[in-house]
Amino acid sequence: MSLHDYQRKRDFTRTREPPATTRGAAGKRAIFVVQLHHASSRHYDFRLQVGDVLKSWAVPKGPSFNPKDKRLAVEVEDHPLDYASFEGDIEAGYGKGHVDRFDHGVWSTTGDVEAQLRKGHLRFDLYGERLQGAWHLVRSSRKQKQPAWFLIKVDDAFASALEADDLLDARLRASTRKAAKTPAQKSAAGQSTVRRRASPPMRPAPLRKLMAMIKATPKARAAAISGDFFKPELARLGDAPPAGDQWLHEVKWDGYRLLATVHAGRVALWSRNGLPWTDRLPEIAQAITMLGLDSAQLDGELIALDAAGHSDFNALQKTLAGEANAPLVYMLFDCPALQGYTLAQARLVDRKALLALLLKDRPAPLAYSTHTVGQGDVAFRMAVEHQLEGVVSKRCDAPYRGGRGDDWRKTKRLHSDEFAVLGYTPPSGSRHGFGALLLGKPDPASTGRWVYAGRVGSGFSDADLSTLSRRVAKGGTTRVPPNIHGIDPLLRGARWVTPQAVVEVSFRGHGGNALLRQASFKGMRPDKSIADLVDSDRASAAARSSSRATRSQAMSSDTPHAPTAVEITHPERLIYPQDGIRKQDVADYYRAVMDWFLPGVVDRPTSVVRCPDGVEKTCFFQKHALAGLKHVDTVALEEDAGAAAQYIVPRDALSVMELVQFGAVEFHPWGGHAETPDHCDRLVFDLDPGPGVTWSRVVAAARLVRKQLEQLGLVSFLRTSGGKGLHVVVPLQPATLWPDVKSFAHAFADTLALAHPLDFVAVAAKAHRKERVYLDYLRNTRGATSVASYSLRSRPGAPVAVPLRWSELGKITGGDHYTLRTVPRRLAGLRSDPWKGIDTVQQDLQRVLDAIGAHRSD
Repeated sequence: MSLHDYQRKRDFTRTREPPATTRGAAGKRAIFVVQLHHASSRHYDFRLQVGDVLKSWAVPKGPSFNPKDKRLAVEVEDHPLDYASFEGDIEAGYGKGHVDRFDHGVWSTTGDVEAQLRKGHLRFDLYGERLQGAWHLVRSSRKQKQPAWFLIKVDDAFASALEADDLLDARLRASTRKAAKTPAQKSAAGQSTVRRRASPPMRPAPLRKLMAMIKATPKARAAAISGDFFKPELARLGDAPPAGDQWLHEVKWDGYRLLATVHAGRVALWSRNGLPWTDRLPEIAQAITMLGLDSAQLDGELIALDAAGHSDFNALQKTLAGEANAPLVYMLFDCPALQGYTLAQARLVDRKALLALLLKDRPAPLAYSTHTVGQGDVAFRMAVEHQLEGVVSKRCDAPYRGGRGDDWRKTKRLHSDEFAVLGYTPPSGSRHGFGALLLGKPDPASTGRWVYAGRVGSGFSDADLSTLSRRVAKGGTTRVPPNIHGIDPLLRGARWVTPQAVVEVSFRGHGGNALLRQASFKGMRPDKSIADLVDSDRASAAARSSSRATRSQAMSSDTPHAPTAVEITHPERLIYPQDGIRKQDVADYYRAVMDWFLPGVVDRPTSVVRCPDGVEKTCFFQKHALAGLKHVDTVALEEDAGAAAQYIVPRDALSVMELVQFGAVEFHPWGGHAETPDHCDRLVFDLDPGPGVTWSRVVAAARLVRKQLEQLGLVSFLRTSGGKGLHVVVPLQPATLWPDVKSFAHAFADTLALAHPLDFVAVAAKAHRKERVYLDYLRNTRGATSVASYSLRSRPGAPVAVPLRWSELGKITGGDHYTLRTVPRRLAGLRSDPWKGIDTVQQDLQRVLDAIGAHRSD
């Protein structure tokens, strides 16, 4: 972004405004500032830090806390970061008048800031002394000399009838009166002489009820609570959550441990090692201040949220470094002290009940970490399905004890650990800084010695490479230090440094010589020191190594498995309660149809819908490898972010039955094979009828799709979806690259929707589907899936997706025509496969695309 206009409009020999140096707050949290400017027309200047400049808008009437008010905000030139602290007189020239700082703080948003601004709608949160909560900046469609926007308050806990002028303090009111010269300005000054409050109203914490609960809590004891750092309780790492109702289970948040103390109403924030963090997190300190506590000790995790509301460790690090603007949340899970009482000896469930009351209805950035009691396996399963870090299990009746003990245990979804950086390798190719970091762990058998753990050379952003090159990967010696053993014999050209930095790394188990396999950099851990690695989150390095090796072997795709039968546990469990269908019935169904079912999923990456407690309770969509599987193969496939993940791949009937034992009800394979994941050999159109569409119209729509495909020279096959609609399946031989398949499917769907606008719609928005059939082409991308032939659906009645002959289309009554009970009878009466020949049809989609292109060029 350019400061050319700012520099051009000012004579810096006549103004005290800072020149365009862009030094200011670079490298720190993204800031905002609002300045009251008594220029020729009194207004508020609203500025947001975006990169190394302040994006700026002049707001004539100032911000309003009323969501119904659309305050005009005229975009002006970018300002340098140093302008955020500017106050005083602009003596002459552009912007002449007095400037006061009305408010300042940090701000956040989800998503890309510049992309939102280009689009003309920025949604963001402010954490200032006066301005707080969520806001919108929306660009006006009116063409004006300067771009016009509207500044609008979101209707949240901070919304009120207040305006900016209502929040002026005595100093700002005096400045306004002094600067007012015209009648209009005097009128504006007169309106702002009554200050209602220093900040917008907000519901106070329920302190009276809280105090009553504290006094009634067993083992709560009145005590003087200092504002000093207190030692946090730490968890040990385990392989599975402990069983029993004496344990509660919380989400393991992916962030930094953060402690808060309140003493005489003053808030202090601390890292897990006792470093002061109050200045780095002004919005967190402010939010705790607004609780109105006199004294407290609070424990939780600082996290950053992505656009989907999930914790994002990378975004947290970038936000704290000033490289991103993600919203930060303090996820609280314990309170060892409150309002003059120590609760360290009270039961955890009692402490959490007090914390829940304290945080009731509080807006971000404070949040309460909820929990479940018992059923740790279910809690962990849900964490896995939702791609969370894992779970932390805690004894319900345990006191709060600083340090690591057995009362808290954590179970992770992915292998990850912290390591010391022992050295680095030189860069190669276009990489700058270094090639890979060399990692190690303290030797448990000898103080001062290190065990080489392997290297990490992927997962680094350009910013990571620059930062690590400056802080870690510099200097060093080519001679291997004598206190490091277990070094990779293939390591060449390494430089070794004194272990000082700690990094966190994700990995896929251990390979030869117990070295990390498929390691990927997750982030620096400035909150942890080398000494913390000695106090590891496992009881011993031996336990760590043994457990990882075991899990690595279980997850490895080349581990041999004996071809034994799979035992179905809990066969009496109701999977379809309304229909009386048990887990054993589901297993019997898949065994009965296996010869028909298996060709549709074998050797294909396959997602499964697991309903371990029945279809009327929580079901999970799972595509990645699941711990504990012995007969199911996996394949490492690259995902959108560039990292590889282990995908489920059924290879035989045994693997299918093991997935059924693990609660799988539905099977959704890719349209390609695991060995050639970048190519598609099954293109699928899903005909999904909207409200008001009769079944006869769905039948007619399927026949029309078939006809249009035939005109392009493509043979298609038909399947009920097991839901409301039908699938039209186009085999491709040779297989075609996914981008070409998606391009064709998209164009085909759009063309059909344009030609038959009353029958088809090709956009996913439900608002457009009424009385029309949605022709879903989006299943034809790499990683997308569609339900397998003969797969059950997790819906009442146990419907099944069933292949049909085109001649049978007029004989069925709906997409859920066939069920678990009727499919075996249908298959017993079939003389031949309805999809006979689907794997031998030779049709090249590329030739079709070339023909279409030639036709258009003519």
